[in-house]
Amino acid sequence: MVEQLSPLEPVFRAGSHGNFVDGIGVTLSEIAPGSIVQLAAWPGQEKKLMATINSVTALKLADGAGAGASSDRYAAFGFAPAKFLVTDTSEGLAATFAKEVPSAIGTVTDLSHGRTALRITGAKAEWVLAKLFAIDFSSAAFPLGSGISTTHHDIFTQIQRSGPASFDLYVFRSFARSFWKMLCHAADEVGYEVR
Repeated sequence: MVEQLSPLEPVFRAGSHGNFVDGIGVTLSEIAPGSIVQLAAWPGQEKKLMATINSVTALKLADGAGAGASSDRYAAFGFAPAKFLVTDTSEGLAATFAKEVPSAIGTVTDLSHGRTALRITGAKAEWVLAKLFAIDFSSAAFPLGSGISTTHHDIFTQIQRSGPASFDLYVFRSFARSFWKMLCHAADEVGYEVR
């Protein structure tokens, strides 16, 4: 296994930052899933692809873009019609899906080396993200496990609620440093800790 260097290395500064006089509003971190995979179903094959996701990960996805689920090992959500992002804490998920998804059902794309995964967690996580994206991040509108794809100033971002006050964000690796700096700037107001 080749160790992958973080694109955040030059700007990643652990510790407390911003206005934390009243405490830390959010914690920001880079997470490192072993696998990040995009699956896309051909027209009429979405149910078969969802069944395959279930058989590989044991995650049951509801119909429709945005629906998602997670476990200690896997996370998955639909981010567009018939398209899904699936992550695994271990490497090799793309190869597993390549064996399980016939070309007649859809496609498998390994994004593990092309995406950077970030996590924002804390009481002010929804507030900070709402400053960047025109999305309702409340738990009623954006329930646990659900996900969405969106952009902020041309930076494509896939977001999944990974906990009651936690979101995982997937951005193109080449934009990760700029996005991280923007996320830190947005969190200044509430105080943030980098771990």
